[in-house]
Amino acid sequence: MKKRIFFIGFAISMMLPAMTQAQAPVTDSGATSWMLISTALVLLMVPGLAMFYGGLVRTKNVLGTMMHSFAAMGIMTVSWVVCGYAMAFGPNVLGGWVGWNGANLLLRGIDESIMAGGIPEYVFSMFQAKFAIITPALIAGAFAERISFKGYCIFI
Repeated sequence: MKKRIFFIGFAISMMLPAMTQAQAPVTDSGATSWMLISTALVLLMVPGLAMFYGGLVRTKNVLGTMMHSFAAMGIMTVSWVVCGYAMAFGPNVLGGWVGWNGANLLLRGIDESIMAGGIPEYVFSMFQAKFAIITPALIAGAFAERISFKGYCIFI
């Protein structure tokens, strides 16, 4: 009986290391392609929004109103890469009012091995950046024809 228990225990202990070894993260091609398509669709919302707002204003303000949306694309992309990702996905600071992880400045702490649900972190970061871009473009409709381009860029 003791031999049997010993062999069962030995067999289980030999299987445990194989069970506990970490598997390399595998990219889920379906989920990743869906995220990339969704990213492209959100990015295409910005020119659509610019044309929509351009159609709502007087003729003399069309170009300026459309430039609000396109400027948001450039300014917010740079600010997302520089510090937006670090603020959005860092641990809570100041009682949860803001997040911050200095290791993620300029997307430094991200590599291709970091995955959530089979989606690489770079793809997820790019998807979230598109929503950071569309937000000030949506807000631009509230003050179309009421703010200068310079003031809008400072606001962003």
